[in-house]
Amino acid sequence: MDLQLTGKHVLVTGGSRGIGLACAREFLREGARVSLVGRTPAHVDAAVAQLHSEGHAVHGHCADLGDAASALAMVDAAQAKSGAIDVLVNSAGAARRTPFGELRPEDWQDAMQAKFFTYINVMDPVIKRMGARGSGAIVNVIGMGGKVASPIHLAGGAANAALMLATAGLAAAYGPFGVRVNAVNPALTLTDRMAQGIAADARLRQVSEEEVLRDAQARMPLGRLATPEDIARAVVFLSSQGAAYISGAIISMDGAAVPMVV
Repeated sequence: MDLQLTGKHVLVTGGSRGIGLACAREFLREGARVSLVGRTPAHVDAAVAQLHSEGHAVHGHCADLGDAASALAMVDAAQAKSGAIDVLVNSAGAARRTPFGELRPEDWQDAMQAKFFTYINVMDPVIKRMGARGSGAIVNVIGMGGKVASPIHLAGGAANAALMLATAGLAAAYGPFGVRVNAVNPALTLTDRMAQGIAADARLRQVSEEEVLRDAQARMPLGRLATPEDIARAVVFLSSQGAAYISGAIISMDGAAVPMVV
């Protein structure tokens, strides 16, 4: 299938590691022009160097996306360097996983800053510009914590749920302007960030991290945890003309671990 992504400018937040980096690589393979965004210069530089070594041209940008002004400056810089943004993939930011007994009010605030506003601060300027041009696609990588309440991810799950509502609402609002907005909700995915969740669950259950990981894998009907590439392939499809009539969709990617009708 020709996904018609050749030459499209794709902005990937959280693009220096994990799912974001896997998304960047998949878009580059489809012939897109990619701008990566990360918070840590060393991580961004390493990702850009890695992709360059694989034969890809890519631009890296550093920004604190929890700050609206910083996010806007990054969007302006990416657009000035690579042209109007055709596709936005939000994969930056994650709320710290914390056993429920350790939660404090400020942890809930931190979760919204870390996950919700890092997405909203980028989406706001980008979707308005897409709407003015009459085209664009946004995919938010959110997480199953907003669908299924976990005792180690209540604050982050609340932020995820808010992002799902924002995704569906913006899809309805901007559909008439030619902009599609979708989301994918990965469950545990084999990234560096997963280790934090494993550690929190181990503290809650008072077992080893190795036991938590074995149990997580055993619960998966497909017999394994997701890889970043699994998530990236779905993101690329939703961004493409192959998904031209999909908008406002919230797609669970948990390997059928939680059977549900949505």
